[in-house]
Amino acid sequence: MIKAVLFDLDGTLADTALDLGAALNRMLAARGLPPQPYSAIRPLASHGARGLVGLGFGREHPDFEALRLGFLDEYERGFADETRLFDGIAELILALDARGCAWGIVTNKPSRFTDRLVPALPFPLPPAVVVSGDTVGVAKPDPRPMHHAAHGLALTAADCLYVGDAERDMAAGRAAGMRTALVNWGYFDASDHAENWGADLRVDHPLQLLNHLD
Repeated sequence: MIKAVLFDLDGTLADTALDLGAALNRMLAARGLPPQPYSAIRPLASHGARGLVGLGFGREHPDFEALRLGFLDEYERGFADETRLFDGIAELILALDARGCAWGIVTNKPSRFTDRLVPALPFPLPPAVVVSGDTVGVAKPDPRPMHHAAHGLALTAADCLYVGDAERDMAAGRAAGMRTALVNWGYFDASDHAENWGADLRVDHPLQLLNHLD
């Protein structure tokens, strides 16, 4: 019996790609460079600052680290402007609560954003635990953030289902000893070969997770 469902944030609970992409395109515009289309931004949104700066400027850019830090500052200007919960997330959280199942967040997003974005989103109930990318000093795919979340709920990893949209989500969940679910609405495309990520299950809509808790 699953006693808690833990979620990734970007691309799983919340559609953050528009705000992430806007930050990148403001940086590009300031340097006289053309904007990146949303079709290129969306698949990389779960890869955070490194993925998006790599898209806009190239991974081998000599000032990559400065650009990455600059991106975080730019994103801070509008991290909640267009971000929304995916359809069905609010209903899922209410259904989990009705079953007595806790829910929480384990994300690689830095706490400087998570601590303000999570309360700003229209979750019908607050998460029982939030672990950010810098909470324990390491980020996914390391399993330590997963163990930290389970410990915060006074549960074992085996009591938890981890839900995400990236290969590192599935790897971290498996390494921690959790069951894993990959969301098909997430930030990846066919070229990522998500079928090879080792998810225990895949879902097309949040409420489908309710069929896999027993």
